Amino acid sequence: MSIELHVGDLPDGLDLAATARDNAIAIDTETMGLNPHRDRLCLVQLSTGDGSAHLVQFRQGAYDAPNLKRLLTDPAVTKLFHFARFDVAVMKAYLGITCQPIYCTKVASKLVRTFTDKHGLKDLSKDLLGVEMSKQQQSSDWGAADLNAEQMKYAASDVLHLHDLKAKLDVMLAREGRTHLAKACFDFLPARGELDLGGWEIPDILAH
Repeated sequence: MSIELHVGDLPDGLDLAATARDNAIAIDTETMGLNPHRDRLCLVQLSTGDGSAHLVQFRQGAYDAPNLKRLLTDPAVTKLFHFARFDVAVMKAYLGITCQPIYCTKVASKLVRTFTDKHGLKDLSKDLLGVEMSKQQQSSDWGAADLNAEQMKYAASDVLHLHDLKAKLDVMLAREGRTHLAKACFDFLPARGELDLGGWEIPDILAH
């Protein structure tokens, strides 16, 4: 596993889309907390599915990142998340972008793994890939000026297995005849993120 840390943006000349496995980029974010209005975006992690990860670290208030934004809004590249609902909302709030098209492994898991209520990334990786993931750094200080090696390793691990998970889940979705339903859910996620940012998270506008 190789990890590259970039401050403020992806470097010029780095074309991750050109080497993306299955034309998809795995993406995750780290923030200061779970409230996008209060807790700032600190890190965006990306992987092309080749076992390497690129981490883009943001200083407070510095969110220009034209190279990253270009990649995240490229309609020819699928943006692959786990729990995309949160990530797309955070990136809308801080980067001012709408990510599309989207694939969310959490949504896919809930549609086909109805025999369990465990749909977290750690559970999925263990059940479908036999990979044990550590969540020890999940609650660390992502706003620190200098990230330590364990933080970077943890951040990278959240994107390194998403391509393999997608491949497994795609087979299950097709087998159960729910691929079209998954796509409809994925297409709605940017709007779901905007609803969350607008205050319709609780109560959920789709609830009774």
